Amino acid sequence: MNKIIKNGIFLGLSTLMAGYGTVLHAEVNPSNLPTVSQKALTIIDGQTEWLSKVYKDIHEHPELGFMETRTSAIVAKELKSLGFDVKTGIAKTGVVGILKNGAGPTVMYRADMDANTVQEATGLPYASKVRVKLDDGTETPVAHMCGHDAHVTWMLSMAKTMVALKKEWSGTIILVAQPAEEPVTGAKAMVTDGLWTKYNLPKPDYFFAVHTTPAPVGTVINAPGPRMAGTDQLDILFKGVGGHGSLPYLTKNPISMAANAITQYQTIMGNAVNTQQPAALSIGSIQAGNSNNVIPSTALVKMNMRWFDPKVRETMLNNIKLMSEGAAEMQGMSQDQLPTLTLKGSTMPVVNNKEFSARLNGPLKALLGDKQVLTNFPPFMGSEDVHHLLGDQKDIPFNFMFIGVADPVVFANAVKQGKPAPYIPHSPNYVVDLKALPVGAKVATVSMLELLNKK
Repeated sequence: MNKIIKNGIFLGLSTLMAGYGTVLHAEVNPSNLPTVSQKALTIIDGQTEWLSKVYKDIHEHPELGFMETRTSAIVAKELKSLGFDVKTGIAKTGVVGILKNGAGPTVMYRADMDANTVQEATGLPYASKVRVKLDDGTETPVAHMCGHDAHVTWMLSMAKTMVALKKEWSGTIILVAQPAEEPVTGAKAMVTDGLWTKYNLPKPDYFFAVHTTPAPVGTVINAPGPRMAGTDQLDILFKGVGGHGSLPYLTKNPISMAANAITQYQTIMGNAVNTQQPAALSIGSIQAGNSNNVIPSTALVKMNMRWFDPKVRETMLNNIKLMSEGAAEMQGMSQDQLPTLTLKGSTMPVVNNKEFSARLNGPLKALLGDKQVLTNFPPFMGSEDVHHLLGDQKDIPFNFMFIGVADPVVFANAVKQGKPAPYIPHSPNYVVDLKALPVGAKVATVSMLELLNKK
């Protein structure tokens, strides 16, 4: 873990990838790939127009977690047309497609479907203009600013290609279109809804998935060991005594409690958590009151924690609880009126199986070139819930890789300006370059064929 801090997290993009962008358009000879994989590349090259159409349609019609009715319908319709046994409505909008093609390994692959509550600012002709009303009555813009639209497109392309090549591979494919990755609740919801009990899924021999990253198109990051941090979405409700703004001494202001606690939270990193341990704590929202002269009775703080070591997580949670209660007690709140802490979503760190990761890197290097497959890269502080789809099955080899989606020229210009990348996930300007669509489809398909190809 110390090495993670030393190398830097995410900022490693500009350092470790210096020079890669200059060779991205060089011809790569895939002759080292099996014949069936070479055929797959030709098939995907013929899908270029279709890939763009599917991607733009999903991008223009984003949906939030557990609301992905349109997107899941697209997935279900396409997989059914290809001959998959399709199961829908898992955890509301989740879809699973199973294709059995003789004896052989069973391989599971996931694509997440949900978008972000972000106002898109890319200026693209197919940019999202969608706005959605939330359960609390508020309205929010919605856009695919994390690349899940590309994930779905890649999965559908891989499904089409694998069906076209059915005579040349053997085994079973399980494709999962997962809802609600952004709140990191979708994977567990699918398991709770009976993914492994009610829907008769065969146990996989391998499970892998991919994610976009703002690295140059033609680059893949696939390294063994810890890849992404564990996370907790935490709400803290401060309770007080509301009243008139002219009589603050007759109230107990929950906003003041929250403000005092927030300043204390920042001391956790370094004072309670060893500085050599990678961890992060961020405040994402403070909600309290709606008038200048009315002191509210409650204040809600929404925060996010990231960590790799479960002991660090425990330390952070304990300190947050103590600091929150201390801020309330300072204003005289009784024991039964201390702040309430609610965990809304949690994940464990994403860890790649060493042998599985190395196995996939062989064909990926043949596909993209040795320098384009980064196998020694620091973990990200971002988090994922993909691995929680396996439930209690801890013996299934798992691998999670990142596929570059940034225009190489745009990326190179950003590096020249001293930026780690041209944009970051969840920003209003996150762009999946259309040239990344066939590349991502090839990465997914070549990886699947590595596991199912008849040797």
